[in-house]
Amino acid sequence: MKRTILLLTAALGAAIAAAQQPAPAPTAAQPRPTDRVRRTETVPYDTRHDAEARDRAASGHTIDFRPEVRVATEGPLYAVLGQQIEIPYVWTDGCVYLRIENPQSAYQLWVNDRRVADVDDALTPAEFDLTEYVRQGKNDFKLLMFDDRGGLDARNPVARAAFEGSCLYYQEKRSIADFEIALAPDSAGRDFGVLRLDLLVRNGYNYDEPVTVGYDIYSPQGKLLDFDMREVVVAGRSVDTVRFRPYIYHTFDNKWEAGAKSAPLYKVMLFTRRDGAYREYMPLRIGFGRTELVDGKLMRFGRELRLEKAVCNAAADRKTTLGRLRALKSQGKNTVCPDYPQPDWFYDLCDELGLYVIDRANIHAPERRTDRSVGGTPANDPALADEFLERVKAMYYRSRNHTCVIAFALGGPSGNGYNMYKAYEWLKSVEKHRPVLYEDADGEWNTDL
Repeated sequence: MKRTILLLTAALGAAIAAAQQPAPAPTAAQPRPTDRVRRTETVPYDTRHDAEARDRAASGHTIDFRPEVRVATEGPLYAVLGQQIEIPYVWTDGCVYLRIENPQSAYQLWVNDRRVADVDDALTPAEFDLTEYVRQGKNDFKLLMFDDRGGLDARNPVARAAFEGSCLYYQEKRSIADFEIALAPDSAGRDFGVLRLDLLVRNGYNYDEPVTVGYDIYSPQGKLLDFDMREVVVAGRSVDTVRFRPYIYHTFDNKWEAGAKSAPLYKVMLFTRRDGAYREYMPLRIGFGRTELVDGKLMRFGRELRLEKAVCNAAADRKTTLGRLRALKSQGKNTVCPDYPQPDWFYDLCDELGLYVIDRANIHAPERRTDRSVGGTPANDPALADEFLERVKAMYYRSRNHTCVIAFALGGPSGNGYNMYKAYEWLKSVEKHRPVLYEDADGEWNTDL
């Protein structure tokens, strides 16, 4: 026992010492380890029943991540948290991911004494590909917790349980890596909708492999509307995109609009199949419609939207949040403006209730917003450009598939400059319809409204 304690103390001491040093610059031969994954927030399930019930515990694909304090210190590095997790054998033949949500401060992630990533954004959930870091049996996870190092986080976030929603999860090497989905009116003006579904398919093996992916879609009334599968041969250690574009009829009977009495949602199930057996299920719900910017106006179904806005962030739990959102809707509000990215269930609630959302990246640095010199306001400090882009990308990829999200904000009032220009340009390069907003643009070009 004494030897075990000494070894643990030495390992923690080495990690703490390493954390005090700046990260080495990446090289072509040895890139800095930042295996962060930006994608739609979802978890695969073994069976359709578990997927429809959202029963993660029954799926066998997830393990809760709840690290506990191992060492409490003073100073910027204020604690070392840890958790030992037993990785089953079957997981070692697949892809292993860690989702960290609500860590409550900046952190450095270590797995089996290997440094994985540094994350300064304490409010946006982050995912990491740990396939190359974990092994069968016991694995040691450490988080070195820091006081706010970036100075960009939104102020006064709602107190939620630490690491609520965090989990380790597994996917097979032939799987759905990500997807983009929308049920939108036909571009030619015909009276039906088009399901625009792009599945990013992964092959984690070293050689070419066939991967079969598919979907089905049910109307809000429970009727099966379409079903399709396709097989694609994916090169080893790479991904490919499979696109579906089926017509979905009678969609105008189920328009999704904020302020309406009901917010009808279609049920979509994504899945993979191998050797005649279904391997993973991903459940979704989407509404029919598209919000887009036309001649400087925000339009939906050919009408300009009149937004009645209210600032609202998720409360400590889902039930309380639902009550707040219902109260806002009863007051005539139709648009929710959070201060930073919210837990995924917050967007689910807005989808269900019929509330528009203007999502916002976790960037909030108002103190020096008027100092436009280089390095004055953080928005004009090129040294922070990567951090600004990381926060905007993390916000966008998580929520882009939610029907309720009608626009994206670059952040709270933080001045303007190089970093906000680059963030706007990137977001416009990936988002073709919904507007990008920034209230501190001050008449400059990096805002659409």
